Amino acid sequence: MFNSIRTFSFLFGYLPFSAVNLKKHIKQKPQLSLQEYDQLIHMEPQKWASGIMERTKSTVSITGLENLPEGPVLFVSNHEGNFDIPVLLSTIPKPFGFISKKEVKKLPIISMYMEQMNCVFLDRTDRRSALKSITDTVEKLKEGHSILIFPEGTRSKGQGMGEFKAGFMRIVKDAGVAILPIAIHGTSDIMEKNNNKVMPADVKVQLLNPISAELIGTMDSKEAITLVRSQIAEAISTLALPKSTN
Repeated sequence: MFNSIRTFSFLFGYLPFSAVNLKKHIKQKPQLSLQEYDQLIHMEPQKWASGIMERTKSTVSITGLENLPEGPVLFVSNHEGNFDIPVLLSTIPKPFGFISKKEVKKLPIISMYMEQMNCVFLDRTDRRSALKSITDTVEKLKEGHSILIFPEGTRSKGQGMGEFKAGFMRIVKDAGVAILPIAIHGTSDIMEKNNNKVMPADVKVQLLNPISAELIGTMDSKEAITLVRSQIAEAISTLALPKSTN
């Protein structure tokens, strides 16, 4: 997801909360519903992410918020660059966790907060860890939490969307939740296309119509993956169109 711990530290280094604040939130957990606690935890990363995007001087717009469903959902997005997570955290009001490299666990406060966000940690070099990350994600979705996944597995850096790995389809079929496809365009213009130098960019996000668990259940995995990827690809092509001069 992130190409190095150094880059991850850069992105998360401005987190506006401390271990003390985190402990206060955790103490409140027994008095809150699952949804209330997730929303409480979501507020601080959302503030941080908004601050990060302001510092890049980028313009971020989002459409399709009316497509956010009630209850847990598997967000499935293309993966342009390292700023995808801050962009989505800052623009999507629905709390969600995401899948991250296991190395992030070396960052104490950050990893503690990510655990409360219901993030899942993955060791890509260990097949057993990859399988466990699937079962862990299914469990979190069944508990009622939403999760974001990038099926490409690595950043496209604006060079065209890659193929989708099949693991996310097993997740959604086992969890029995809807998929909400997300199209992102422009995040690679912030860093990846500038030799990792941060520059302002015009970033667009579109939340597409949810794909119900019932519909996914009627399709084989290959057919369902093609459907999700094609919808995202079509949306990206629209987002990439130049602004009208009219």
